Amino acid sequence: MSALAVRHDVGSSLTIGDGAVDLVRYVYVPDTPRLESPKPFLHPVRTRAGRLVSLFRPHDHVWHKGIAWSLPNVGDENFWGGPTYVHGRSYVQLDNNGTQQHRRLVDIGVEGDTAWFAHELDWITQSGHTVITERRTITATLLSDAAWALTFDTAMTNTSGQEIAFGSPTTRGRENAGYGGLFWRGPRSFTGGNVVTPDGVGGDELRGHRAEWMAFAGRHDGDDAESLVLVVDHEDNPHHPPRWFTRSEDFACLNPAPFFSEELVVADGDTVRFSYGTGVADGGAEDAKSLAGSVRDVMRHAGDPTRREESA
Repeated sequence: MSALAVRHDVGSSLTIGDGAVDLVRYVYVPDTPRLESPKPFLHPVRTRAGRLVSLFRPHDHVWHKGIAWSLPNVGDENFWGGPTYVHGRSYVQLDNNGTQQHRRLVDIGVEGDTAWFAHELDWITQSGHTVITERRTITATLLSDAAWALTFDTAMTNTSGQEIAFGSPTTRGRENAGYGGLFWRGPRSFTGGNVVTPDGVGGDELRGHRAEWMAFAGRHDGDDAESLVLVVDHEDNPHHPPRWFTRSEDFACLNPAPFFSEELVVADGDTVRFSYGTGVADGGAEDAKSLAGSVRDVMRHAGDPTRREESA
C-alpha cells in the first residue's frame, strides 16, 4: 500500500494525494457567494482508481458542495445555503445565510497511509454575530488497493449567549425533509443508483430510515465502472442511530441527519461532538458491509482526533 502525500495551498485548501491520484481536496477558505452560506467543503473526491464521486455546486441546488457539514436550522440561522423553510410559506429567502469562517490552523500532518488536517472555525450569522466556535479534524486513511476512508470529527461550542436548537425543515413542519449535517452529493451519472443499508438495497423509500450506516452505489459515464460511497455514524453521536436523508431518483445524496425529526438543544457554553467515517471504494453494493467494517475499525482506532492539537 502506497503512502499518502499532502499539498497545502496555504490560506485556501489542502489536497491529499495517493500516487498520481488526488483523492480529495478540502477547501477551508471558500469563495462562495453569501446566498450559499459559505462553508468549507470536500471536492473533488475520488476513488483510488481516480474516479470522481462528488459533485460541486449543481444547478438544482448550488449550495451543495461535494461533502460538507451543512446545517439548515441553527436556531433561526441558515448555515446550509439558499432559502429557509417557513411553515405555511414554503421556502423563503431570508437575510439569515451564515458563514463557517476559518480562524486558524491547528494541525496538519501525514504518516504513511494516514493524513490529517485540523482547524478552528467561527460560525458567523449574516448580521455579524459569532454563535458557534468549532474545532474540526479531517483524516484520510488508505484501507486497501480499492478503498480509502475519510473521517470527519467536529466539536461545536455554543457561544451565542443563549441556548441553540439545531433542527431541520422537518422539525419546522415539512414532512420527510429532515436534511442537515454531513451531506454528500454524488455525480449526475449516479442518479438512479442503489442505496444500501445493513438490511438490503433500495432507493428513495429509504429516506427517513434509521441505520448505523448507509451507502450509495453508482455507475460512471464513459467506462460503466461502479463506485461505492458509504457513511458510518459514530455510536456516540447524538440521536444515534440517525434517520437518513437520501435520494436516488432525482439525484444521488447521502446524509446521516441527526436532527431529522428531533431538535438538539445545546445550552450556552456547552459543546456538542459529532464523528463520521466515510468509505470511498471502487466496487458495488455487494462490498458495502465489508467496507463498513473497515471504516468502523479506522474510527475505533483513531480515538478522538478533535483533541489531537492538545498534544501537538
